[in-house]
Amino acid sequence: MERTPETRAELPVLPVHVAIIMDGNGRWAQQRGLPRVMGHQKGTETVRVVKDTCLDLKIPYLTLYAFSRENWKRPKAEIEFLMNLLDRYLDSEMEGLAKEGVRFRTIGDLTSLHPRIQDKINALKARTERNTLLHLTLALNYGARQEILQAVKRFSKNALEAGSSAVDKINALDVKIFEQFLDTAGIPDPDLLIRTSGEMRLSNFLLWQCSYSEIYVSDKMWPDFGREDFVRALREFAERERRYGAVS
Repeated sequence: MERTPETRAELPVLPVHVAIIMDGNGRWAQQRGLPRVMGHQKGTETVRVVKDTCLDLKIPYLTLYAFSRENWKRPKAEIEFLMNLLDRYLDSEMEGLAKEGVRFRTIGDLTSLHPRIQDKINALKARTERNTLLHLTLALNYGARQEILQAVKRFSKNALEAGSSAVDKINALDVKIFEQFLDTAGIPDPDLLIRTSGEMRLSNFLLWQCSYSEIYVSDKMWPDFGREDFVRALREFAERERRYGAVS
């Protein structure tokens, strides 16, 4: 797909980190009389468009909500298709991401995924771990509440292992220390959270990290969300005043 000529000069204020809830794949397909799974397949094209735009505009962090813990409730055939789609995506993107300077990461519990997929994820992480132009993170089998609970457990285990210093560690706990135990440790909080398909909810996505994110909701279904739509969200972000609870 040919890229359009937006530059950083045309968008002088850009987010460092964009997180996206990629919603509406199934409805996109149903509106066209297609099986729901075809919407997911079409949605992979949008992933590439958004990734390419981030590279063009030098936005260094992109996090995509690919599969939630709640998605296991979907029909078995749809889940199998999604897992096969992920499998094929990992194969098709391995060399491209590596050459483009993209570092691939994941958040979420991967242990429920097929071992073959886990191996491919680990291989792609290793292949791209030194890349720095774009940190692309897929949220897979992810839930924000579960992430926070796991972080509490990790911190508690770490404190208990300190023995007599455990109370001191607990008393010293603050936001920066706690964030080191989250799945997103080392990744800045999203500046901009985008959700497609017009839905107005977070759906258990990055609840801790999005405390002060600017939220942009598009009525477009994810497969129809193109570069122009993404740039429109970036332009609106640039026009907002971020006060973090303070005043102008």
